[in-house]
Amino acid sequence: MRKLDSIGLDSKKTKKLAEKLNVLLANYSVFYQNTRGYHWNIKGDTFFELHVKFEELYDDLVLKIDEVAERILTLGYTPEHQYSEYVKVSKIQESQKVSDGKKAVNQILEAFKVILKIQREILDLSDETDDEGTNALMSDYISEQEKLVWMYSSYAGK
Repeated sequence: MRKLDSIGLDSKKTKKLAEKLNVLLANYSVFYQNTRGYHWNIKGDTFFELHVKFEELYDDLVLKIDEVAERILTLGYTPEHQYSEYVKVSKIQESQKVSDGKKAVNQILEAFKVILKIQREILDLSDETDDEGTNALMSDYISEQEKLVWMYSSYAGK
């Protein structure tokens, strides 16, 4: 008989899922801090529009960080919380002081590529694990972020 965790899922499978969610958490955390930096340091003729858009984005990212950490806890594992670990694990690199709007938008688009790839991997894992909670969360994130990619790409003229 397989060992089940507290919500009735196979604990061997949820361990792998929690590990991947911690990778997502690390990437979200670096993405969040980068976006705060874009918000703080943006200059030029796009300041007013991008300053607001970056704030909207980091407000959303901080909510997702909390939801991912809570999902890890729901699965019975511990979310990573050390920024030094996030930087080691994250595929999104810390940005330098970026004040150019176009450069910031391009870095945001690159970050979304990383995030979406990880979330699709988690979606596959959650499907194999019969974890509808994680599956629904990733599905919602993906559809929302695909629209943001389209919008930021349109802004960047891509």
